[in-house]
Amino acid sequence: MRRLQDRVAVITGAGSGIGLATARRFADEGAKVVCADIDEDAGAKAASEVGGLFVKADVTMEDDVVRLFATAHETYGSVDIAFNNAGISPPDDDSILETGLDAWRRVQDVNLTSVYLCCKHAIPYMRRQGKGSIINTASFVAVMGSATSQISYTASKGGVLAMSRELGVQFAREGIRVNALCPGPVNTPLLQELFAKDPERAQRRLVHVPVGRFAEASEIAAAVAFLASDDASFITAGEFLVDGGISGAYVTPL
Repeated sequence: MRRLQDRVAVITGAGSGIGLATARRFADEGAKVVCADIDEDAGAKAASEVGGLFVKADVTMEDDVVRLFATAHETYGSVDIAFNNAGISPPDDDSILETGLDAWRRVQDVNLTSVYLCCKHAIPYMRRQGKGSIINTASFVAVMGSATSQISYTASKGGVLAMSRELGVQFAREGIRVNALCPGPVNTPLLQELFAKDPERAQRRLVHVPVGRFAEASEIAAAVAFLASDDASFITAGEFLVDGGISGAYVTPL
């Protein structure tokens, strides 16, 4: 399908995981892809692979975010899609009893403040065009609780969900759709690191997935492409769960 033909899509955290998979999917669907990442090597490699543009950016810094969207617009003439996806889940973000204030603030800055900044500076371009789609990466943990807590991560994703809902309502009549993507556990470098460091904790997650496996990044990218496209033209202010049934489960199959 070429649902995104000639549309300009900005992806943060494009160098790996869901961001990279989405860059590939967007390019396959005809989009002009702007790959943003703090990792210059990974981001440049992603942009080269999809025939797009790399912009090195620390999305916690407002000047970098302003430059990111300005560069996208100056290069391609529009900003049609913003996939605000950059995020972290560091090991020092744990139970509230153990997580220090520095770890709390670092996760909030990357996972929530960056989404605020990207929305703030993407929306003016979309308002001038009279259209646009913003997809913000939240998580299934924004709608569920976990005894294996990552307290700042969970809180940050709840904030992304609430902010996306409000922006989706606020700008709906200006042709701008804003949705929160809520993936379940995904087979990405972040999850692989968790398995390597704490297999028991990772297994406690897997047992709750009704389909019996973690998602592949390409499966999440397919959902992002749908939300970015006109096939989702009546979807805004939504929480879009792609979680293998976790949020609907009480007891999973044997």
